[in-house]
Amino acid sequence: MKFGGTSVADAERLKRAARRIVAAREEGNNVVAVLSARGKTTDELVGLAREMSDNPDPREMDMLLSTGERISCALCAMAINDLGHRAISLTGSQAGIVTDTSHTKARILDVRADRIRTALDLGQIVLVAGFQGVSTTQDVTTLGRGGSDTTAVALAAAVDADVCEIYTDVTGVFSADPRIVPDARKLDVVSFEEMLEMASSGAKVLQLRSVEYARNHGVRIHCRSSFDDSTGTFVVGEQETMEHALITAVAHSTDEARLSLLGVPDEPGAAAKIFAALADANCNVDMIIQNEPLEEGRKAEVSFTVPRDDLRAAQAALEPVAAELGIETIDAVPEMGKVSIIGAGMKSHPGVAAKVFQVLAEERINIEMISTSPIKISCVIAADQVPTAVRVLHGAFELGADGIVAEAPIGEQAR
Repeated sequence: MKFGGTSVADAERLKRAARRIVAAREEGNNVVAVLSARGKTTDELVGLAREMSDNPDPREMDMLLSTGERISCALCAMAINDLGHRAISLTGSQAGIVTDTSHTKARILDVRADRIRTALDLGQIVLVAGFQGVSTTQDVTTLGRGGSDTTAVALAAAVDADVCEIYTDVTGVFSADPRIVPDARKLDVVSFEEMLEMASSGAKVLQLRSVEYARNHGVRIHCRSSFDDSTGTFVVGEQETMEHALITAVAHSTDEARLSLLGVPDEPGAAAKIFAALADANCNVDMIIQNEPLEEGRKAEVSFTVPRDDLRAAQAALEPVAAELGIETIDAVPEMGKVSIIGAGMKSHPGVAAKVFQVLAEERINIEMISTSPIKISCVIAADQVPTAVRVLHGAFELGADGIVAEAPIGEQAR
């Protein structure tokens, strides 16, 4: 059971989470719960760091940021003990979560869950601080924003849990952000592949790496509300989804930045040097476009997107490479957005891309960059046009509660 920051934001919500954990235990389940930092605690800790330094040391940031989840776990353990059950709170390192050495964005390498199993055998409820672990060099590390989801899925895999329940402030995964599209439909079941594309396209219900981990280890996820007992959305293997919608959801992000390198030499290895520098700086690159020169001797242009939070680090990493390669200009546009349509049914239906482009063109929304996969089409657009793009695409593909278009059976497609 994983409880997000809004689910433990104050004393009453934390006690509600404790009661829910106890109820699961009293139903005869062994329970491991992962807690996020309370409310805006992580943002407040980042603010404290910025008061000290404009460029805080990543190792010390991890030491600082890991405290928020520890507070939540200790307080929740106190509440559970008062309810008559024995709980034990553990840090990520005490729980056996081993990561690589990438501070602030570490990846889980192993989960050595012996201490958790021992506690469960003793009848204890185990509370684990999310978002953190210990590196192979014995430093505290954190897993990046939303990392508590990954903690929960990794622990579920390690202890062979029946299900990993992700409790949040929404009732499940929706066909679009309900704050933008009021008639967005709650999805009962989503495949791992669809959820991966949604998470990578900006849907914030589940962290991308948690879904990757769940798919790789066969962990069944139930995303549900902290505030009622209704069934949420199950994220499962594709073999468990009975029928595929043509389009499942419209996802979006307004946290994109675009970098364009003008005057990239047309020579082997230039692109490799550019993106190696970004990888070394731990910057995640999303879409990439390279315009090849039309005339001999002309130089190419390379454009790509990164998360806005990575923009400063990306620019710093590119400066020495630009000097080495003789790149003329590094142009940065920080206010970009992305809108994506996702659906496993796209695999066997032509014309989806044409409809996306037509709908956006009718709204005079200019597409800056495009990327595709077998079940996704993503368009980079101006950030201030994202809400309009989400609404018109959601309407055009009839994704509202009464308008879902299912993929026809193979035989029906042939007719």
